[in-house]
Amino acid sequence: MKKSIVIVDDHILIAKALEGIIDNFNEFEVIYVCENGKDLIQKLEEGNKIPDIILLDISMPIMNGFETATWLAKNHPDIKVMALSMQGDDNSVIKMIKSGAKGYLLKNTHPKDLETALTRLNTDGFFYPEWASKIIFSNLNKDVENEITVKISDREKEFLKYTVTELSYKEIADRMCCSPRTVESYRDQLCDKLDLKTRVGLAVFAIKNGFAN
Repeated sequence: MKKSIVIVDDHILIAKALEGIIDNFNEFEVIYVCENGKDLIQKLEEGNKIPDIILLDISMPIMNGFETATWLAKNHPDIKVMALSMQGDDNSVIKMIKSGAKGYLLKNTHPKDLETALTRLNTDGFFYPEWASKIIFSNLNKDVENEITVKISDREKEFLKYTVTELSYKEIADRMCCSPRTVESYRDQLCDKLDLKTRVGLAVFAIKNGFAN
């Protein structure tokens, strides 16, 4: 079964063109298009199908991408949000990640790279191209405290070591000789303890505090 995608973009021609591209992918399909965050919320609350992934523009009237991502993180945390924007500046990237986006792409991304990004987002739970990763690590490094003020178990420390790699959670589970569900519990516990939202935040914490090789 194909993974369902919703596009949220006020530029209808761009959204429709993007819909045509994605519908040619083997593993993904667009189930509907929204003009802004308010339009998306209305559709979700009216009982429209909840998608696996949302491709979210940033600059939109009525309700922009930052506001929409924040609402989704609170009300539909299982939906994977990928920012897809013309804006690639540090502030936009960091603000979207902090709002709960699990990925970030520019609208000039090649269709094959978009398909790869969607696949990685679906399997790994996140995807940031190299240019975005550099921005994230550079900026989040400023926000993570140097001092550890919470108790972290040895298994959680081992998990932190793997957050800086490109291994999927399933691959991390294999390395740690446990189930993917257990790895996800380590992730959730650490995010709760450290008040972090993403694997990138955990990776930055791991690097700053010497848990990564």
